[in-house]
Amino acid sequence: MEKKKVLIVDDQNGIRILLMEVFNSEGYATFQAANGKLALDIVRKESPDMVLLDMKIPGMDGLEILKHLKELNPAIKVIMMTAYGELDMIKEATKLGALMHFTKPFDIDEMRVAVNMHLHNKSVDQCS
Repeated sequence: MEKKKVLIVDDQNGIRILLMEVFNSEGYATFQAANGKLALDIVRKESPDMVLLDMKIPGMDGLEILKHLKELNPAIKVIMMTAYGELDMIKEATKLGALMHFTKPFDIDEMRVAVNMHLHNKSVDQCS
């Protein structure tokens, strides 16, 4: 069975590395991007199943990246990450098709469970 692919988009290197380690250990193929242009290039080449997308990225912000992701692949699953309580942006992201959001600092286990649940379309207890 082919590995599910997770793309992590965040301008903070530490967060990308942490999430890559977590999802590699869960058995996913992981990719990372520090900006929107790189993220969209990876989506075109690799067609990830899930994108963990930071809301605040210099250049192209998370909402703009989300719009482009959905144009490239309407079925792509996206979970937003935000360091701020930007309710307007979170509402907009949900309208654009984001599944959910995590506010930083987030609980890494909650993030892991959410990704497993969405990628396997199962309830949490069936993911192990």
